[in-house]
Amino acid sequence: MFKIEKQENRIERLSPRSFMELGFKERAHLQEWIANRPDALGEDLLIIQKEFAGFSDTQERLDLLAIDKQGSLVIIENKLDDTGRDVTWQALKYASYCARLASDDIRDIFQSYLDRHFPGANAEEQLCNFLDKDEYQDVTLNKGVTQRIILVAANFRKEVTSTVLWLSSFNLRIQCFKVSPFSQGDDLFLTVDQIIPTKDTEDFMIGLAAKAQTEVKGVEAEKTRHALRLEFWTLLLPAMNQKSPLFRNLSPRTTNYIGTSAGSRGVSFTFVVTSTVARVEVYIDAGAEGQNERIFDALLSDAAAIQTEFGEELVWERLEGRRACRIKSERPGNIFDREQWPAMIEYMVDAMIRLDQTFRGRVADISKRIALASSVPG
Repeated sequence: MFKIEKQENRIERLSPRSFMELGFKERAHLQEWIANRPDALGEDLLIIQKEFAGFSDTQERLDLLAIDKQGSLVIIENKLDDTGRDVTWQALKYASYCARLASDDIRDIFQSYLDRHFPGANAEEQLCNFLDKDEYQDVTLNKGVTQRIILVAANFRKEVTSTVLWLSSFNLRIQCFKVSPFSQGDDLFLTVDQIIPTKDTEDFMIGLAAKAQTEVKGVEAEKTRHALRLEFWTLLLPAMNQKSPLFRNLSPRTTNYIGTSAGSRGVSFTFVVTSTVARVEVYIDAGAEGQNERIFDALLSDAAAIQTEFGEELVWERLEGRRACRIKSERPGNIFDREQWPAMIEYMVDAMIRLDQTFRGRVADISKRIALASSVPG
């Protein structure tokens, strides 16, 4: 840190010091400095208690308890020249203790602080003023899991900073401020710097944490989807095997589809389930776009007879721009709702048997004709 000497147009280095050599104490000095100027931490905070010990079955005390402009509780832990190894664990415990505090609990905590330090002040009025609310009834405090942690120290150990960075990835808002004393003669100076996350990357890190949590939730949701699909196929395949050997060599899986050969290369009969439909389909993917379309078009030319034999209208999808083609029959159904499974299975088994009876012979004949035509020279 340097002092600017304007007249000489020079800068002069200030001497770095330690709190210990200066005789400063954690509670008597650092805590008081922050309590009286909480904006030194880079934002408007309302200190509502010092040395808060209102935890059941524990004698622990957190250094400072504050509220931010969103009404979230902010746990502030101060250390002097070194954080020690356990400051993150300590702060997390305090945050968990404070998570259960209701708005009126917080008001009472704040009132007791005011009665001790600012007699005559009213907690409800100060909360309304700080949060820009006209009535105390409109004040919401400590909503959900919004508790924040601020760690203040002259030196942060690597085990502390690595833990803080890891916790931040779980969308826990935790900040580290490095405080450094300096001297020049009898004058003393203090810097308060946010080092985790650095101020200019804070929004970026918050965004990364939110993205990480979204991805974690997505992974967990996918695990649930996989388990439900596996369970569904475990029920459908035996029901199908009782009426037809078409799928007898297949095992349940976690995908949303299960298919088997229709007797011709590249053509399959497939079960498909999603959150909106239960479907059976003829899926044509013989390896070349022209081949697929020739099979599809040949079947489509006989659509009226096919649909009469199948017993209901089919959906014919040439899937322009894609290699494969599809002919399907479907009903509304949600794979993730077990109550719908019996009706879905009954429909899908019946429709698949009809699909096999209707298409197998036709697909074989068409494939032979196309293969024969391809083998004829010129």
